[in-house]
Amino acid sequence: MTSTRHDGDTWDPTSSVGATATLAAVARAIASREGPVDDPFAEPLVKAVGIDLLTRLATGEMAPGDLVGRSAIDGAKVRTKFYDDFFRNAANAGIRQIVILASGLDSRAYRLPWPSGTVVYEVDQPQVAEFKTRTLAAYVPTAERRVAAVDLRDDWAAALRETGFDPGQPTAWSAEGLLGYLPPEAQDRLLDTVTELSADGSRVATESRPNPRPGDDETTKKSLDRISERWRAHGFDLDHARLRYFGERNEAAPYLTGLGWEIHGTSVRELFAACGLPLADDDLRMGGVHYVSGTR
Repeated sequence: MTSTRHDGDTWDPTSSVGATATLAAVARAIASREGPVDDPFAEPLVKAVGIDLLTRLATGEMAPGDLVGRSAIDGAKVRTKFYDDFFRNAANAGIRQIVILASGLDSRAYRLPWPSGTVVYEVDQPQVAEFKTRTLAAYVPTAERRVAAVDLRDDWAAALRETGFDPGQPTAWSAEGLLGYLPPEAQDRLLDTVTELSADGSRVATESRPNPRPGDDETTKKSLDRISERWRAHGFDLDHARLRYFGERNEAAPYLTGLGWEIHGTSVRELFAACGLPLADDDLRMGGVHYVSGTR
């Protein structure tokens, strides 16, 4: 499968950036069997994608081994808990408008205990959005689910408004595992737009990665190449390094602070420790990443 990024590229759950969402769902399916993560939709979504190798991993027929490493499985636990807690806290604070950017195979509209009156908006590529809607058609969401099927590099704000989004109401936004797949200027535009659409009392959550030191990007690319080679040996060809955008960019946390958000963050290393999990292999520089949330 091709994985070279270019302006206007598209994908579904089997290709390019869409395949990374499927891999994340594989990790959540494995993590759900171990606990404490509980995402009962991860496995059926992966099975519906139709890639035999990923299905066998998600169902437990095949041991994860070094394909889905311990750091990826534990990372799924930590990341899922962070964003689940973020949305639960937002709902407990009375926010009833939720936006999940690059929603991929996220199932929170179906599995979180949303208060009555909550509307969950999912924004993603049309092929990805259609796939999830069709696959989960037999299930009833736990909130009112609305889909803005649009590329985040296009005018997604207009598409979101067309589905009924009200910028006059407080919103809880998530940009989970997203920013590294956007060019630096597109990341800034996205965070600018989120801010423009956020009424007072809104909340936001994302990851903030420090800018690379000399040699960091090359180390990361080599690590991603090794991961790609392991998958390729099993017949799954996805060039992870070519999906991401490297180099300097505005770090999300200080950028959001400059836009008027009150931001708090916790490093991945601290989150792993809080869950009693080791962060052993850090060739991807995850330990310095901060999971951040903030209020406007």
